[in-house]
Amino acid sequence: MTKQKKGFWLFIFSLIPGAGEMYMGFRKQGISIMLLFWSLIALASGIGMGWLILFVPILWFYSFFNVHNLKSLSEEEFYSVEDTYILHMDQLVGDANSLIEKYRTLIAVVLIVLGVTILWNNFADILYWILPERLADMVNAISYRLPQMIIAAAIIGIGLYILADKKKKLDQEEAAEEDEHYWEPYRPYQQPTSPEDTETAKPYASAAQIPSDLAEDASETDTAKSSSSDTTIS
Repeated sequence: MTKQKKGFWLFIFSLIPGAGEMYMGFRKQGISIMLLFWSLIALASGIGMGWLILFVPILWFYSFFNVHNLKSLSEEEFYSVEDTYILHMDQLVGDANSLIEKYRTLIAVVLIVLGVTILWNNFADILYWILPERLADMVNAISYRLPQMIIAAAIIGIGLYILADKKKKLDQEEAAEEDEHYWEPYRPYQQPTSPEDTETAKPYASAAQIPSDLAEDASETDTAKSSSSDTTIS
């Protein structure tokens, strides 16, 4: 249960990443911060990935100021804060299968690089003592520069991927705008499309082409006109 606390012990616990959050009842925040903090230290020291140590002070300051920010909130604001895992770890764990399926290639490359790094760090010292001095110095220089080169290549690759993805989105937006502004010109005189319309609209070139029923109607009309004219004359 969360409870807003102040005083000496809160300051002491805030010096340990995750402990201050747990002291005030935010167990999910505290456990995730503490787990991430010590995992970074373990990876940086045990596996030889020293560059991960750069994230340790960032996480420490985040936890320290997060605790004191929670302490300075009003009572209403404090109890409205939701206890969640840092970096949404619960969502990542719950949706691990789809995440692995989506980033399968990237995860495989990262695992391969980690494995090669661990093997290289284990055998680098042995090779340094076995090889001649000049060749050993070359191997030592390569082992020192190789992680930096891999990180630089990864950064360049990520940048190129972002640019390509941005260009793809812009092309899709332009295509959508073109489809939205597309219009058909107005055709007031629509041509007949069906055979019946064609036959109806086609003029008769001669009297022989007039159908029999139309010819009978025309003759009856002429007879009626002639009889009416005779009656008028008489």
